[in-house]
Amino acid sequence: MALVTDLYRYPVKGLSAEPQGRVTLAVGEGVPLDRAFAIAHGTTRFDPDAPQPLPKTHFLMLAVNERMAALKSAYDDTTGVLTINRDGRAVVRAKPDQPGGRQVIEQFFAAYMKDECRGAPRLVHAPGHTFADCKAKRLSLIGLPSICDLERVVRQPVDPVRFRANVYFDGTEPWAEFGWIGREIIMGTARLRVVARIDRCPATDVNPGSARRDMNIPRALQAGFGHIDMGVYAEVVQSGDVAVGDRLDAG
Repeated sequence: MALVTDLYRYPVKGLSAEPQGRVTLAVGEGVPLDRAFAIAHGTTRFDPDAPQPLPKTHFLMLAVNERMAALKSAYDDTTGVLTINRDGRAVVRAKPDQPGGRQVIEQFFAAYMKDECRGAPRLVHAPGHTFADCKAKRLSLIGLPSICDLERVVRQPVDPVRFRANVYFDGTEPWAEFGWIGREIIMGTARLRVVARIDRCPATDVNPGSARRDMNIPRALQAGFGHIDMGVYAEVVQSGDVAVGDRLDAG
């Protein structure tokens, strides 16, 4: 029997994962507040009044900017305050949806990232918009047995958080999720349709604990399995709640 082991959201694209005990999913939406904010390069053109999906190269991201992994962030839903910690110390506390708060956050990233930014960085956000890598609003799911099989190939532990998925689950055969494409699954009281495999980029090379690029995950996947995919995307087709420990039924 497959069970949900972990739920995560990533309020700011490229910053740290936030574990969730329970999430409420709505039809056609992803995990609430997932990738709701992003740090855009100064050269990026983004209109919050008419938001359009943009390639991830328009933003600070782990695939290029591994220093971001050294920051631990937390967004407080009640107060709207984003806290960013570095080396265990809070370096930013600000409201990203307020002009003054955005300025504080932008000034921090300008100083922290330095010449890695193309122009003055800007914190961007638009209600209802997501800065996920895929255009449609989806959840990403990964079976822990698949990651264990990758560990067999690389002969060392692989932190699942490298893959920045929303849902991790256990109790299946390795790579079982690839066989769910085009099918519906049930998690908690929500129903989802699995739509695609997820191909992986150099962002997964970054160790989320050390902020160092210490593995080549795409190359390991290609060498071991003949592809660079890990996990699947799914769309919510029936609203409901999902909690850690809930059953995942793939039929």
